[in-house]
Amino acid sequence: MTQLFMLDVPENTPIVAVADQDPAITVDRVGPYFRIASDTPIVIDRRATGCRHAVWYSSVAGLMRSRITQWDKDAMRIEPA
Repeated sequence: MTQLFMLDVPENTPIVAVADQDPAITVDRVGPYFRIASDTPIVIDRRATGCRHAVWYSSVAGLMRSRITQWDKDAMRIEPA
């Protein structure tokens, strides 16, 4: 399972909201973090989130059994490690 963690702060909620729109992705909370998980790769379109680059590139707090294969101005893609 692909798992991405983001700190539960207002700046990250647009990213989490876009991820939560994908039916293959589940979003819940673990302590002060959002956990974004899926059995498939997680892909989040940056423009859909409305996030500026500074927020986008500082949003990832951690990964579990996963790796970032794309994280640029267009999208973030997390795949199983």
